[in-house]
Amino acid sequence: MQMPILTICLRRRAVKKLLNTLYITSADSYISLDGETVVVLNQDKVLGKIPLHNLEGIVTFGYAGASPALMGECAKRNISLCFLEPSGKFLARVTGRVYGNVILRKEQYRISENPDLSCKIAKNFITGKIFNARWVIERFTREHPFSVDSVKLKRVSTQLKDIIELIKECKSNDQLRGYEGEAASLYFSVFDDMILQQKDDFYFDGRNRRPPMDRVNAILSFIYTLLVNNVAAALETVGLDPYVGFLHVDRPGRMSLALDLMEELRPVMADRFVLSLINKRMINADGFKVRENGSVQMTDETKKTVLSQWQSRKQEKINHPFLEEKIEWGLVPYAQALLLSRTIRNDLDTYPPFMWK
Repeated sequence: MQMPILTICLRRRAVKKLLNTLYITSADSYISLDGETVVVLNQDKVLGKIPLHNLEGIVTFGYAGASPALMGECAKRNISLCFLEPSGKFLARVTGRVYGNVILRKEQYRISENPDLSCKIAKNFITGKIFNARWVIERFTREHPFSVDSVKLKRVSTQLKDIIELIKECKSNDQLRGYEGEAASLYFSVFDDMILQQKDDFYFDGRNRRPPMDRVNAILSFIYTLLVNNVAAALETVGLDPYVGFLHVDRPGRMSLALDLMEELRPVMADRFVLSLINKRMINADGFKVRENGSVQMTDETKKTVLSQWQSRKQEKINHPFLEEKIEWGLVPYAQALLLSRTIRNDLDTYPPFMWK
């Protein structure tokens, strides 16, 4: 299927196609290469064949793995190949050659080592996150005035607005993390209020992870994993190193810059999506299982439903607030990665976070 083309004009022209992501939800499925086609196998039975040229990424949940030939071809074509546990926990990614100007990455590394310059960019990531969290609450209050405690939600929205003002004067990343933590606590204190359907089965008492201990956290963690890998692929596409960030502390194997850039997208791309799944009854309690340690994870069928809806959501169009162009949700990480690269190159005075209304 021919997908629409996004053209972003920022002194220089860039073109990006929104292609499809192949999700393999069966833990026993093995993926291999046949010519220029991905073949999905389960105990030598062919489950499906998908042309590589239609794909921008492959995500597989399980341990059966992929053939070296497929991994090599994905690396050659810059198709992100991501391995997750059946629970959705990240295992590994296969990527190809490093793209982009080495000068861009050297400047990224220089900024990451400078506390003042790092904080300047990180402030905008977190400002975008809190702005978007606030507008998720504001929009929900407007759309469901008789179903929520409007006074409570308005109060939290005002408190989030106040924190945004404080961030403007923030001088260090440690101070910034304190404001971000306070804002996250306020935002998640009303998250359960925005769950309007299936309240007995889907409730939220706060974030818990590694492992998630309830259905809502299980879905949130699952979607956050998908989103951070989308962001990492976008950063690599524009020539940035997803592992060297400006706010999240560098650790071996940690995609710090991807986590940084994802912050502003969590409320609008992930959290709203999870609320929609629950409130529109696209998923139900039967689609989850509780493990011996008390952790909760989705069944394969629920994963298929969630992934199908996620792919559909990524193809919905919005008006990008900074670029003033209509683009698909799925291209927002790429647009922000491109804006970040332009900022690092000094084509832009400051990084413009994605601020949605």
